[in-house]
Amino acid sequence: MADLLTLSARYIDNDVYEGAGLVNRPTTELSEVAEGIALIEAFSHVVTFRTGDGLVVFDTSLEAFAGGVLSSLRKWTDEPVSNICYTHGHVDHVGGTGAFVCEACEKGARRPRVIGHENVSPRFRRYELTNGYNFTINARQFAPAKELSLNEKVAGDRRRFGPDPFVEPDTTFRDRLEIKAGDTRFDLRHAIGETDDHLWAWVPQHKAICSGDFVTWVFPNAGNPQKVQRYPLEWAQALREMIALEPELLLPAHGLPIGGKARIASVLDNMATALEMLVIQTLDMMNAGARLDDIVHAVKLPSSLMDKPYLRPVYDEPEFVIHNVWRLYGGWYDGNPAHLKPASDAALAAEIASLAGGALALAARAQDLVEQGDLRLACHLAELAAQAAPDSREVHAARAAIYGTRRKAEASLMAKGIFGWAERESAKKL
Repeated sequence: MADLLTLSARYIDNDVYEGAGLVNRPTTELSEVAEGIALIEAFSHVVTFRTGDGLVVFDTSLEAFAGGVLSSLRKWTDEPVSNICYTHGHVDHVGGTGAFVCEACEKGARRPRVIGHENVSPRFRRYELTNGYNFTINARQFAPAKELSLNEKVAGDRRRFGPDPFVEPDTTFRDRLEIKAGDTRFDLRHAIGETDDHLWAWVPQHKAICSGDFVTWVFPNAGNPQKVQRYPLEWAQALREMIALEPELLLPAHGLPIGGKARIASVLDNMATALEMLVIQTLDMMNAGARLDDIVHAVKLPSSLMDKPYLRPVYDEPEFVIHNVWRLYGGWYDGNPAHLKPASDAALAAEIASLAGGALALAARAQDLVEQGDLRLACHLAELAAQAAPDSREVHAARAAIYGTRRKAEASLMAKGIFGWAERESAKKL
């Protein structure tokens, strides 16, 4: 059993960063982090409270991890699960619920009550409507070397995103809900941040907070370019509400648990400050009449924040958050009038290629720009070349190489996933 609190204290107190894999470890190993409180590390963690009147569980991880999670849980306690609380409806947090329900049935125990915000079920309906789209974007985001990601599966010849079926909440709430199990009280609070269906929990008996994805030990996922709206300012407000409670134990859904009132307050404050700075700077420029392009290339966060071991941009990154701030407050028009009703990408590419002397000339210039270190501009030209000559092996060879270089140069999983997808897309045409 790892001493997770000691490990997190070393990273935080000394600003040590040894890679995302050492703080987000999908091992299904259980660690008792306080008397009667366990955290099972998985794709998303499962946090469990032993109450004497049934286990209260926060999240159930991915369907593929449920067997390992339950095996570790049952080595710790035989107490039945009385309540499952969804911190939110992402599939890596709810996918394992079916296995918990089946276990109760097999043992003749009462079915666990499933609790979630009232927007969890509408999220599940949206996933059903966009099954193919979610399958595609998750394969692109999470699977650089394979077609399927961990939260996807093939059912016959039909691709499926998430568990089949989703286990719906039995009990829902809008703003706050208090539940009790034994002598332990759980104060469930709704806040928007990564999602609109998120809850976090204050457990006063233990001075503990279950934070869900409000804390993930990477830069907050408030800008994901392929997913629906995020809410960075409200996210920061939720973190500040957590600080005000003076918690002594923080139990996140990803990353390491954190102990100590001052340490937790510092981590939450730095996360909130980073989000607030992005929102304030972006809105200041929007109010001054700047275009989205101007803002994306001007707004930056200081290294004093970005170098923190729990704020590294290895999943999401600040540049993507700026886009979400713009979308939230300003809509989809980016301020460039040519983009309001644009020509097709293919038509624009053909025209530019004609002016440049052909698609191969664009591809060659893109390769020159790579040598000069300008990967952003190189990708623009490589993309134009491929759109102007979609059947050219030479162009696709250049495009694959350029996006491969770009992928290796990026820090965030989201950027690596998209650039890797483009690299493989062209490689298939060689």
